[in-house]
Amino acid sequence: MRWGMVVDLTKCVRCFGCVAACRIEHYLPMGITWPKLVAMETGGDHPTVSTYSVRCNQCKNAPCVEACPTGATTRRADGIVVVDQDKCVGCRYCVISCPYQNRTFLSKDKDRGFFPGKIHTEFEKAGKKLYRHQTGTTEKCNFCAERIDAGMAQGLVPGKDRAATPACVNTCVARALTFGDLDDPDSEVSKLIKERDGFTLHPEYETDPSVFFIDGIHGGKPTNLARKEDITDSIMNKVGV
Repeated sequence: MRWGMVVDLTKCVRCFGCVAACRIEHYLPMGITWPKLVAMETGGDHPTVSTYSVRCNQCKNAPCVEACPTGATTRRADGIVVVDQDKCVGCRYCVISCPYQNRTFLSKDKDRGFFPGKIHTEFEKAGKKLYRHQTGTTEKCNFCAERIDAGMAQGLVPGKDRAATPACVNTCVARALTFGDLDDPDSEVSKLIKERDGFTLHPEYETDPSVFFIDGIHGGKPTNLARKEDITDSIMNKVGV
């Protein structure tokens, strides 16, 4: 079993619903965002604005796992890369080693509250009890591992049952996000990757990501979206790699 996600670049409407859902699900501090939307023009002489939803790629050969000196960052048996903040010492080696820049160091500047100098909102108070974030440590998307674990304990299937599926996938109004088991050839994610020529970002890094993208090539009919190589390079340039 290896959990993965497929992002359909032709469907995303840039509503930021996935970003909002993640913030609510994980009670993220104001300065922290796990999934990000990168908007750019593609199409050459007839440009259109395309949006790319990026997040931790949950790499099979994760450089962050190798770089972590304390064992705070590990890869679970189901492929999800997680961070134990109690073990993290804030060295930020993982932040530097991530070739996709999908990790964030939670400094005091990023955890000043929604209204700095004022009382905390009820949302913030609930978050401090239900989903503790520790300053001086690193954070990232974890595919809503808590939802997956709790759902599977009840016999639910991630990607099919909402209670066991990542919040961003549930919230996507355009159904641009699909979640499932990459090791199951009959899963929806596996079929999409095969039928729609799914690709990952910068395969030359040999990290073997678990997040795939599909573009406007369907049934051999190309659209005015950029080629896979152009999309990959452009996304990385936008996020600063």
